[in-house]
Amino acid sequence: MNIFFAGGLGTLLLLGLPVAFTLAFLAVAGMYIFNGGSLAFMQVPIISYKSLDDFSLTALPMYVLMSQILLVSGVGKDLYEMASRWFRHLPGGLAIATLFCCAIFAAISGSSVATAITVGSIALPEMVRRGYNKRHVLGLLAAGGTLGILIPPSVPMIIYGSVTGESIGKLFIAGIVPGLILTISFMVFASYQTRHIKDTPATWKERLDSTKTAIWGLMLPVIVIGGIYTGIFTPTEAAAIGVVFSFAISAFVYRNLNWENFKKIIISTVKTNSMILFIIVGAMLLGYIMTILQIPQTITAYATEQDISPWIIFIMINVVLLILGMFLETISILVITLPILYPIIIALGFDPIWFAIIMVINMELALISPPVGLNLFVLKGIDRTNTIDEIVKGVIPYAIIMVLLIVLLSIFPEISTFMIEDVD
Repeated sequence: MNIFFAGGLGTLLLLGLPVAFTLAFLAVAGMYIFNGGSLAFMQVPIISYKSLDDFSLTALPMYVLMSQILLVSGVGKDLYEMASRWFRHLPGGLAIATLFCCAIFAAISGSSVATAITVGSIALPEMVRRGYNKRHVLGLLAAGGTLGILIPPSVPMIIYGSVTGESIGKLFIAGIVPGLILTISFMVFASYQTRHIKDTPATWKERLDSTKTAIWGLMLPVIVIGGIYTGIFTPTEAAAIGVVFSFAISAFVYRNLNWENFKKIIISTVKTNSMILFIIVGAMLLGYIMTILQIPQTITAYATEQDISPWIIFIMINVVLLILGMFLETISILVITLPILYPIIIALGFDPIWFAIIMVINMELALISPPVGLNLFVLKGIDRTNTIDEIVKGVIPYAIIMVLLIVLLSIFPEISTFMIEDVD
C-alpha cells in the first residue's frame, strides 16, 4: 500500500500533473481499490467540505489578500529607503538594510514570494549600482525572502494549525524569536561578506523623515502581532484588521488603489487561495484513505517501537523534509507530510509547537533549494540576466545558517516556546 501511494505520487508529479489533482487522483483511486469500490466515492464531497469547514482557515485568504495589497501599495519602497538611511553607513550597510526590510515586510505580508518580489525588485539594482557583488546580493535576497514564512503572520503556520489543530496564535508567537535570531544571523554574515563597502551616512533629518514616511508600514506588524500577543484579537480577527488597514494605506496614504490595481489584487488573491485550498482538499482526501488503511498509525508504531533515540528519528525527518523541499513547494510538503509526521512527533514526546517552527525553517530551506526552489525563480524573474546556478551559489551560506538554527532550536527548544504560555 505504501508503495502504491509513494510510487503513484512520484509518477504523477513527474508527469507534470498539478499537486492538488495528483493527491485527489491517488485518494479516489485508493478509495476505489481498497475501500469498497464506487460506494467509497460518496465520501469525496463530504471530506472535501469538511476539509474547508475550518474557522482557522478563514485567516488564510485574508493574509494572502493583505500581501497582494501591500505588493502594489508602495510601502516596500518606503521601508527600504528608511532602512537604507539608518544602516548604510555601516560596513555592508545596504546588505543589512535589505535584510531589515525583508524582516519588516515579512511581518506585514506573511508571504515569502511577496517579500522576495517587493524587496528584491527595489534592492537588487540599487545594491549592484553601489558596488555590491551580484552573487552576494542574490543570495541575501533569496534568503531574506524566506523570512516571510517564519516571522508571523505566516501562511504555512496557518496550514500547520489547520491540519493539526494547534493554536495558530501560539504558532505565530513561537516564530518571533527564531525569526529575529535568523534575521540577525543573516545580517551579521551579510555585513561580514560585504564589509569592504561603506556608504555616505544619512543625516538625522533624513533618517527621521524616512521613518515618518514609512510609519504606516511599520505600524502594521505592531497592530497584528501585538494584538494577537496581548489577546485583543485572534489571528483571524488580526487578518481582517490587517486587510482593512492595508486597504486604507493603499487608498488614502499612497493613493494608488485604482480600478486596475484592485482587479490585479483580487485576481492574484483568488488564484493563490484557490491553489492552496485545492491542495488542502486533495491532501485531506488522501489522508482519509491513508487513515482507513492505518498507514499513519503503522508508521508511527514502527517509529516508536525502534530501539533508537528519538533524536535519530528527528534527524531522519529533517533529511526527508530537505529532500522533499528540492522538488515540491512548501504548502504541498506540509499537507502531504503532516498527517504522518505529527502523530510521530507527539508519540516521541516532542513539543508540537516547537516542531512547527522546525518544520517552517525546513520550508524556508525548500524555498531556496534547487531545482525548484521558488525564491530562486522569483529572483531569476526580477533580472533575467541571472542564472539559477549563480543564485544558488550565493544562497548556500544562508542555507547553512538555517541548518545551524535548527540545531540551536533542537538544543534549546524553549527559544521558540517561552512566549506562548499566555496565548490562545
